[in-house]
Amino acid sequence: MTVRELRDVLREHGDATPPSNPVRHEQVRARISRIRLRRRLAAAGTTVAAVAALGLVLLPGGVTGGGPDTTTTAHPLVAPAAPAGLPESFTAPDGTVYRRLAATSIGRTGSRKTTITVPVTGRPLDVAGLCAGRTGISAGPRITVDGRPSGGGGGLFCTGQRNLVPLTVPAGAGSRITVTFDTTTHGSGCVRAGAKDPCVPVKEERVSWSLAVYEWTPPQTPAEPRPPRAFPREMQGWTLMDTRSGRWPGAGTATFRIRGDGHTYGIDQACTGDLAPRLWFGHAVDGRDSGSSSPCPLWEKGPFPMAMKMLNVPKGRTVTVTVKLTMRSPAAGRPVRWSVGLFRR
Repeated sequence: MTVRELRDVLREHGDATPPSNPVRHEQVRARISRIRLRRRLAAAGTTVAAVAALGLVLLPGGVTGGGPDTTTTAHPLVAPAAPAGLPESFTAPDGTVYRRLAATSIGRTGSRKTTITVPVTGRPLDVAGLCAGRTGISAGPRITVDGRPSGGGGGLFCTGQRNLVPLTVPAGAGSRITVTFDTTTHGSGCVRAGAKDPCVPVKEERVSWSLAVYEWTPPQTPAEPRPPRAFPREMQGWTLMDTRSGRWPGAGTATFRIRGDGHTYGIDQACTGDLAPRLWFGHAVDGRDSGSSSPCPLWEKGPFPMAMKMLNVPKGRTVTVTVKLTMRSPAAGRPVRWSVGLFRR
C-alpha cells in the first residue's frame, strides 16, 4: 500500500465512528485493489485505442477474434471478486480461526452447478454458504466431494446469514479434492386451498449463493461454553421429571430408569457451544436402538424449542433409556455442553 492509498482510505473513514465489522480488513483490501485496478486499466487505455485503430477486436483474453476456434480467458487485469459476506478469514465466537481456501457462487439464473478444487491441508474443513434473495427456503445446494455426498451436520439453509457445515474429506483422498455444489431441483410441489380444490403447482423461486470452503484451527486453550439454560418445569402439558448434563467430548451417554405408570414419557435436549448443532442425540430402550436421532438446539432466548421424542413405557414395566451422543464433525478443541431432560405427560 502506498502512502497516498493509505491517506485515501483514512480520509474516507477517519471521521466516522468505527462500526462493529468483522470483515473490515477485507473491505479495506478490496478498496485498495479497486484503486490499483483503475490505474492499470487507465495505463492500458492507450494500448486498447491503438488496437481499435487497426480495426481489430480485443477479446477479454487479450487475443483478437480469429474464427470459431478462438479460445478466450479471463482478462489478466480483472481479479475475481471475493464473495460478499465470506471474508478471507474470520474468528468464530469460541476463538476458532477460519481461513478461506476456495470460493465460488451460483446465480439466480444460469447454471445450477459449480465446482471448485480445494487443497487438503490436514485441518478440518467447513463449507460456508450465504444466500441472497427470498429467505426461508429449506433446501440449499447439495454438496459432493470427489463425486460422493459430503455427510455430517446437515445442509446449508437460506436464512440471509452465513451458514457453516462440515465438509467430509473421503478416506484416501490425495492432496486436493473436488467439491461440487448443485441447486438442481427434482420433482415439483403443489398446494391445495381446500380438500377438494385442485393442487396448484408451486413456482420455484431461485436465490443466489455465495459459497466458500474454509479450514479451521481451534484456539490453543479451548473456550469453555456456559451450561445450557435450565429446562422449564412445565410446558404444554409436560412435566420435567429428571435431567442429565455433560460435556462433549467426554460424556457421551445419559441413562434414565422409567417405571411405566400409564403416562407418556418424552426426552428432549439443549446445548451450548459453537458446534452444538453438530451434536446429535439418539436413544435406545433396554438396548434396542430407536433408529432415529436429532440435532441439539441452541436455546439462548425465548421459549424452549421443544422437539420431544416420545417414549411409550408399558404400565408396570421398568425400562432403561440410554441417550447416545454422536458428533458429526471434527471437534478437537471445541467442546459442547449438553443437557437432556426426561418429561412426563
